[in-house]
Amino acid sequence: MFLESDPSRFGNVVEILKKEATERSARKVSSCTRALIWLTRSLDFAVALLDKLVKDQGGQSMKQAVEESYNILLKPWHGWISSAAYRVALKLVPERKTFFINLLVADQDQKDSSDLLTQEIKSLTAVLLPLLDQIHSIL
Repeated sequence: MFLESDPSRFGNVVEILKKEATERSARKVSSCTRALIWLTRSLDFAVALLDKLVKDQGGQSMKQAVEESYNILLKPWHGWISSAAYRVALKLVPERKTFFINLLVADQDQKDSSDLLTQEIKSLTAVLLPLLDQIHSIL
């Protein structure tokens, strides 16, 4: 919507956020600001979960890692409906071993594939963390 109205001005998300703040529309359900906040929270959750899984290989169950990450990063922002949906979704979380087996490269040695997956997860989180820090500084 903003981009279409003035592409040279609103080609940058910061300008859109400023306009929404000026117009006092940042809190509206359909605002870019709210969408960016929830995207950031979701990515914070994903990074925290992946970091827990990589750092504590084998010690903590997948369900425990999800619960810890959720309680810290998403639960404070969820109402009762979202919290109830989370509790249902938590029952569908696979076992840690199943999760990792499904992510491994099928035609490689399991140890090599596991090491590669760990490195790729670390690379992903290394890319996302500075981006998230930048978004947090904007918000």
